[in-house]
Amino acid sequence: MTDALAPFGTAPDGSPVQIAQIVAGEVTARVMSWGASLVDFRLGGVPLVLGCDAFDAYLGPMRYFGAIVGPVANRIAGGRMVLGGQRHDLDRNEAGCTTLHGGSGGFGTSNWRIAGLTGSSVTLALHRPDALGGFPGPLEVEARYTLDDGGALTLDIAATTDRETVFAPAFHGYWSLDGQPDLGGHRLTVAAETYLPVDSAKIPEGAPQPVAGTAFDHRTPRAPAPGLDHNFCLSTERGPLRHACRLEAGGLRLEVSSTEPGLQIYAGAKIDTAPFPGHGGAPHDPNAGIAIEPQGWPDAVNRPDFPPVVLRPGQPYRQTSRFAVTRID
Repeated sequence: MTDALAPFGTAPDGSPVQIAQIVAGEVTARVMSWGASLVDFRLGGVPLVLGCDAFDAYLGPMRYFGAIVGPVANRIAGGRMVLGGQRHDLDRNEAGCTTLHGGSGGFGTSNWRIAGLTGSSVTLALHRPDALGGFPGPLEVEARYTLDDGGALTLDIAATTDRETVFAPAFHGYWSLDGQPDLGGHRLTVAAETYLPVDSAKIPEGAPQPVAGTAFDHRTPRAPAPGLDHNFCLSTERGPLRHACRLEAGGLRLEVSSTEPGLQIYAGAKIDTAPFPGHGGAPHDPNAGIAIEPQGWPDAVNRPDFPPVVLRPGQPYRQTSRFAVTRID
């Protein structure tokens, strides 16, 4: 390891939380072991993701900020699923009803191990035991953040198991490109013709519906709606790295590409980080940042008509997402 690795806090189980810094050109990123979380991402010294320098914030109002969430991101209806003919009751950590981001013991609230660090990349590893939170199968998971020469951040997530299970993690970072209190100055474009309507519990109600003629039509740039918290259907299967969305504000452009078939966009309606300040020195209020989460479709474990999220022995998993910020000429 190098001097770019430092202590950051103490996890609830008493284990040390570390933070690593990586650099490429004008871009600096800091990643902590808790949740394998992107705590800070800067271009020319300007912070572009919501985060905090106090670890305790991530045990409270900044839970999931910048984290890798899973083993299954988003929501699972009723906190239950059937796999291989066997029913599994999961940890219902959201209002006692749904399983959110893998349950209370999910990836985002686990202390990963920093397994490798170079000047421009950091690798984190996590062993997840069988049956934790009700999910079958042990998992060996690895996440690598890499900055390329142009300053783009690539996140690779890999996993293996020796028992059939489900696996569909996601990166859960909040972006704000102009440093303003809300997203009013941002314009979002999403490469999707359809989206998933949801019920009051944020569970998909049925098949994908066209975005045309709805508030979810982001095929051309527009401000993200304050109540946006929906999955856009990029494809019906996982595939090669492909364009997912574009976000513009403050003279900057964020281009996101991913291998994943879905893109959850959450405009941060419930953000309230008080009393913890963000990198700008003040707490974040509602709609202060936008979460852009490449992932599988929500509740796919219970929907055979959705892209599958089953992981089997001998079939290693790999997910790649790329976040490239450039100045607009």
